[in-house]
Amino acid sequence: MHQPMLLDGLRGRLALAALLLAVAAGRAPAAVTLPGAGGATVAVAGWTSGDESKQKLRRGAAGAGVATLSAGAAGYYMDVLESKLRERLDRSGVGVARRGEEITLSMPAALVFVGDGADLNPAFGTVLDGVANVLGHYEKTVLEVAGHGDERDGEAGPADARAATVAAYLERRGIAASRLLRFGAGASRPLAHGGGESGRARNRRIEVTVVPLVRDAG
Repeated sequence: MHQPMLLDGLRGRLALAALLLAVAAGRAPAAVTLPGAGGATVAVAGWTSGDESKQKLRRGAAGAGVATLSAGAAGYYMDVLESKLRERLDRSGVGVARRGEEITLSMPAALVFVGDGADLNPAFGTVLDGVANVLGHYEKTVLEVAGHGDERDGEAGPADARAATVAAYLERRGIAASRLLRFGAGASRPLAHGGGESGRARNRRIEVTVVPLVRDAG
């Protein structure tokens, strides 16, 4: 194996180890960088709407009859789900990142939508179909569909409309409404600061963050 490949692998393991230590210490950053699909680096904000909304969604889904996991089974369940999502989304342009028991799918707005609006790009429908298919089989989860924008989007605006488009599409493809939370984050969680149009393009994205539905989670 070439030395650059060895160094890349070592850097990835060190970054993951540092992140796990930060999570354990309760000081994980809002946006992290992890090895993504195909060895690429994926930066994500992760669950954006707050812990209270996460627990409310979990309680609502469990109350609606969505199957739950024991705390001890959640880690392995998410490991398998992550593997399935990476396999399905390989070379799709969607990034897959893992932080603790959260899996975040990062979808560039330029791929998902037509122009700068909130109309779904028909060509991207097959990608969302794949996401819905996997999440339909791993139903012991809830998910936040968060719309992120650039400084021109303000607090929500277009980002919220884009999140609504993706959430509605997933629901039409069989994901129960009780498992879904839509959130318009606007420009509050940028991945790039400055950088002109290239930076704004990185910030305009949809993040679908999936967490396990654990019994007595809150």
